Amino acid sequence: MQFDREHLRTCMFYDFKSGLKAVESYRRLCQAFGPNVVSERTTRDWFKRFKEGDADFQDKPRSGRPSTFDDERLLQLLNADPRRTTRELAEDFGCHHSTIHDHLHALGKIVKQGMWVPHDLTDNDRKRRIDTCTTLLSYRRTTGWLDSIITGDEKWVLYVNIARRHSWVSSGEPAATQPKIERHQRKVMLSVWWDVQGVVMFELLPRNVNVTAAFYCEQLQRLSAEIHRMRPQLGQVRFLHDNARPHTALITRDTLLKLGWEALPHPPYSPDLAPSDYHLFRSLQHFLKGKVYENDDMIENDMRAFFEGHPPSFYADGIRQLPNRWRKVIDSNGDYVVD
Repeated sequence: MQFDREHLRTCMFYDFKSGLKAVESYRRLCQAFGPNVVSERTTRDWFKRFKEGDADFQDKPRSGRPSTFDDERLLQLLNADPRRTTRELAEDFGCHHSTIHDHLHALGKIVKQGMWVPHDLTDNDRKRRIDTCTTLLSYRRTTGWLDSIITGDEKWVLYVNIARRHSWVSSGEPAATQPKIERHQRKVMLSVWWDVQGVVMFELLPRNVNVTAAFYCEQLQRLSAEIHRMRPQLGQVRFLHDNARPHTALITRDTLLKLGWEALPHPPYSPDLAPSDYHLFRSLQHFLKGKVYENDDMIENDMRAFFEGHPPSFYADGIRQLPNRWRKVIDSNGDYVVD
């Protein structure tokens, strides 16, 4: 939020008349309006003017050539390419890069790191995403049908989940060392399926077993039995999974047909529309930080504790975000939903 300079100077004058020191006024302003709203040096300068009897809050005219910086042009250049650096922009304006930085700050611009996206979407990819989301939004008039969705996916779980951490050291001392994680370390594949109430079934795949279409169909048969056992009142199953090859194979589509499940459409390259990716696995990844496992039994017990440790509202929130995400895809002309 930008604040008018005269308003800030009025606050300084009030503090001055109240008997506060310049540094105290500076701290009050930063506490009230946010850090860096004004500098301590500026506050001291204005207190000096007040002491000299100058209560005019207007800037005094400066000698030299007046500034003719074109903020409108700066905004136009940023809109055309927001990734340009201050040094690149300074070359266009023929000024120092610090001048560009000051004007960007005054315009309310801040620097944010770009986010990774899973795929460079083509126009055809965007169209397919829009078409799918439009179909799903018109699928039912109410959100009640979302409660009949069973969704699932696979994820690698590492035996060693160590992340680099900061350490406090004295000036001149090196940071604490940490061994680099092995490139080909031990891991196990987790398969999990869940709905608005919680996890229906999860499995850790045996060693040297790939998720082929045939194996995936065997998993779906076991999942069907678990659904009948854990969700006997569910009725119609609407199944949502991504477009991995085992999920879209002819034998898989035939299995889903025999099970009587309705397969919901899912556009390619769209983890932002898969509840496991944008919700469940994101939380699981935070849970795994710092974890070290010795065998699959330890991982299985920890996965069970993680899944059972979340209330039904956690799972319901993940699936009920879907309509909002579908709308965002349509509104953004097919681009990724960025959290």
